[in-house]
Amino acid sequence: MGKLDGRVAIVTGAGQGIGRGVALELARDGADVVAVDMASETASRTAGEVEAIGRRSLAVPTDVRFRDRVEACVAETEQRFGRLDVLVNCAQIQRQQIGFEDTTDDDMEAVLGSGLMGTFYFMQTCFPLLRRRGGKIVNVASAAGLVGYAGWASYAVAKEGIRALTKVAANEWGRHEINVNAICPLSLTPSMQEWHTNNPELSKIMLDSIPLGRIGDAEQDIGRAVAFLAGPDSDYVTGTTTMVDGGQTILH
Repeated sequence: MGKLDGRVAIVTGAGQGIGRGVALELARDGADVVAVDMASETASRTAGEVEAIGRRSLAVPTDVRFRDRVEACVAETEQRFGRLDVLVNCAQIQRQQIGFEDTTDDDMEAVLGSGLMGTFYFMQTCFPLLRRRGGKIVNVASAAGLVGYAGWASYAVAKEGIRALTKVAANEWGRHEINVNAICPLSLTPSMQEWHTNNPELSKIMLDSIPLGRIGDAEQDIGRAVAFLAGPDSDYVTGTTTMVDGGQTILH
């Protein structure tokens, strides 16, 4: 019997990487999963994997940068399952290794639109469903914002904005028994794998900076952390940022 049996979760960015890993781990804990991704093919593939685990799933291709599409996605979730218990915001377009002075309006609009605004739209739209019986929201932030990594201006801004949304919502929605937390993960996603392949020297420096000596697995490491924050064991945890990065970023 899973700790999330009978619960329904929306996972954005579920087509690959961290979002896919989270979707599969929530399913293994018993949740039915709405797999949201910009591409229909990847959303459907993850939904099929969830069903192979034995849980119900729904694939909803959605561009999270547009409020009306987010609203349609949540309405479809309610129509199919009649409830919502968990929201995990993973969707994020990345523009990396661009100098601050070379960051364009398009970079900012794409990254903030998909990450910060997409998270905002889903949180607002899901609130009426979540407050019916309480629920969990887990937002994906990044050490890029905490530390201020060079070349990641748009991404860092989006992720720090997401942490701000997390803290404000935790303060306001606690009375509705809605827990809102953020994670800063480090995982070998497709984009991370590409970066390591193209930057072998920097890749070694990164690995040497991780006390646990490895990059996290999207399912076993990141997915399990999210499953904890989505489940009953975290009922007294809200407003936090959890570093899930092998100790690379140790907060003071």
